[in-house]
Amino acid sequence: MLFAVPSAYGLARYRIKGKKLFIQSFLITQMLPATLLLTPMFIIFGRFRILNTYLSPILADCTISIPFVVIILRTYFLSIPKELEDSARVDGCNTFQAFIRIILPVSYPGIIMAAVFSFLFAWGDLIFALTFMNEQSMRPMTAGIYNFMGQYGLAWNKIMAFGTLTIIPVVAIFIFMQKYIIGGLTSGAVKE
Repeated sequence: MLFAVPSAYGLARYRIKGKKLFIQSFLITQMLPATLLLTPMFIIFGRFRILNTYLSPILADCTISIPFVVIILRTYFLSIPKELEDSARVDGCNTFQAFIRIILPVSYPGIIMAAVFSFLFAWGDLIFALTFMNEQSMRPMTAGIYNFMGQYGLAWNKIMAFGTLTIIPVVAIFIFMQKYIIGGLTSGAVKE
């Protein structure tokens, strides 16, 4: 979110040379399957010696979630009237202050919605965790369900208990953030 929010705002508000190509490249990254990125990332992470560390799946998830969040928030920032920023500048704010004091508070529903979707993608990630982390003790909870699948059968009771534990954060986020998720989905989708 730290990188995606300012990027989305910049793509929505400023004239940047090659902006359409930049946005299209973000769209193309969303069309690529994650399996296509595994081999190059594995080689790069191996050269940087970050395989089997917590940093490798974090960086891998960021390569997917940052373009997604930029695409979502760019349209959300386009729906916010420019007059809000203009009035902030009249009141003495520079561009950065107008962004921090005016635009971010107005766009909380969209930012929270994008953060929730980004979290859900990272929480449900299985392929990056299994590929870049060899030690089972380091793998996230969602990847740990494979510990109960063995050569001689499945421990269904343990799998179901583990599945229930992995669903709890997702349900809690939806319950507590429901109004922001629905508000972010609806207000960013309509252009006036």
